[in-house]
Amino acid sequence: MAKVGRAPHSCKRNRGWLGRVVATVTATIVSFTLAMPSHAQGRVAVVRDAEIETLLKDYASPIFKAAGLKTSRVQIVLVNDPAFNAFVDGQRMFINTGALADSTVPNEIIGVIAHEAGHLAGGHQQRLREQIAAARTLAIVGGLLGVGALAAGGISGTAGGAEVGGALITATPTLVQRNLLSYRRSEEMNADQAAARYLNATGQSMQGMLTTFQRFSQSLSLSGVRVDPYQISHPLPRERIALLEELARKSKYFDTRDPAQLNERHQLMRAKIAAYSGGAAAVARMFSKDRGSLAARYGDAIATDLSGNSAASLKKLDALIKEKPGSPYFHEFRGEVLLKLRKSDEAIKAFSQAAKLDRSKSPLIRARLGFALVASGKPENMNRAIEELRVAIQADPDNFNAYRNLSQAYGQTGDIANAELIMAEGNFRAGNAREAKVFAARALQKLPKGSPGAIRANDILTIGN
Repeated sequence: MAKVGRAPHSCKRNRGWLGRVVATVTATIVSFTLAMPSHAQGRVAVVRDAEIETLLKDYASPIFKAAGLKTSRVQIVLVNDPAFNAFVDGQRMFINTGALADSTVPNEIIGVIAHEAGHLAGGHQQRLREQIAAARTLAIVGGLLGVGALAAGGISGTAGGAEVGGALITATPTLVQRNLLSYRRSEEMNADQAAARYLNATGQSMQGMLTTFQRFSQSLSLSGVRVDPYQISHPLPRERIALLEELARKSKYFDTRDPAQLNERHQLMRAKIAAYSGGAAAVARMFSKDRGSLAARYGDAIATDLSGNSAASLKKLDALIKEKPGSPYFHEFRGEVLLKLRKSDEAIKAFSQAAKLDRSKSPLIRARLGFALVASGKPENMNRAIEELRVAIQADPDNFNAYRNLSQAYGQTGDIANAELIMAEGNFRAGNAREAKVFAARALQKLPKGSPGAIRANDILTIGN
């Protein structure tokens, strides 16, 4: 397990969501929901998607500005998990696909982001580490006091002394836990209040946050479980709702609604998640009241491809593009379908159009364009593939697939030295130290002595020795 802070990517890679790598990341979790322990470490499966990442950045940018956070320094990570949850770790904000799918309007997720921004701006993680350190010290001291009391009771021959010592040992962990949980609950309330300030500062409603906590409250009630308010890390939903309702009613933005265009993008995102998580049936359930909507048809086109009928999916996508030709993500997914149909030349055109239309300049789209160029197998496409993939890696140095595809492009040009150097770099970035050194050693044998590539290969070989 990694410590709190920037956690390394695992060397394990799986075929996953959108046919891309789903990496596992180790994180120390400060959570948004009720169910998460107060301080937990675990591995999370990360999903990469240009459309969703861009939308979340658009949601977050004004909130981060209001919170005094630099957008370029906070990374939003999409987690492949159906639970409604979000959490922060270091300078990363993790949001579950389940939260995105369950949220019916953008404002609900914007409220979640505002809450997590409150944790980041308030330095809650650093303070939590300090509280945990203090709690450990208190537990040790309490245990020693208890042992001392037992010893004193034994020497004096009094049973009462021994009983007191046993009580101290038993009580100390409980007191430490309660103190720590109390601190966590106060942090959550502070983050809620900070979120209210950020939403007001950006002219947005707090109704989304209220909806989220009402959902939690209903889930808790339906579970039939009696909850000790002193044994949980988050305030009870009813407490948070009471506070937020008071703040929300005072806001002049309470009745503000999300812009129509933003809501459309939100529904398209939900449709994509539904298609990948549950296929056509999930899309149909999600949009049962509006099966003819753009989002419903988008989800259906994706689900059709995932079910194995790429030709039918292509026809549905073409109809969507005719209706909305300016969407980069319709063209992007069309490129994915064309790759499955082994139409690499058409896929290159689709990805090129997606990259041209993409105002966010997502490195993921550039990487997929590079892959399509490599997949064509045409020598005349390799230099362009190398250019596209280098741009993608420079902007997104943790995309292991891009390194692998760039290595293939170099290999097809006959540049084996750089092909192996790129694989060394990719494995090094992914935390695969052994593989990185194997490729670096191979590259070093072929690269000119003293060249930048040779210096980098030598660095990879010597780091950690």
